[in-house]
Amino acid sequence: QVQLVESGGGLVQPGGSLTLSCAASTNVAGINVLRWYRQGPGKQRELVATINSRGNTDYVPSVKGRFRISRDNVRNTVDLQMNNLKPEDTAVYTCNAFILLKNYWGQGTQVTVSS
Repeated sequence: QVQLVESGGGLVQPGGSLTLSCAASTNVAGINVLRWYRQGPGKQRELVATINSRGNTDYVPSVKGRFRISRDNVRNTVDLQMNNLKPEDTAVYTCNAFILLKNYWGQGTQVTVSS
């Protein structure tokens, strides 16, 4: 069983930055695909960013140029650096690992962008 634990959420003003981190209980180097999702109030869950084992990344258009996903195979984390945050980025952010045809989820961390 793989456990994922997110951290780094909080309250930030518009235009500010936050870095979320997701710590895995297994070696992330062996995980093909790692993702960050978010679910805003009254919204459906949305895939925000993806990184594969080769380091290739993909982003939802609304965050391109502002967010950066990365994986640290030493710390066994997948991080999401978020810059120029907007109120519409307010959501619970959850990391996901797809391993051997199974999805594993963290508990989520709240990000609130407000003045």
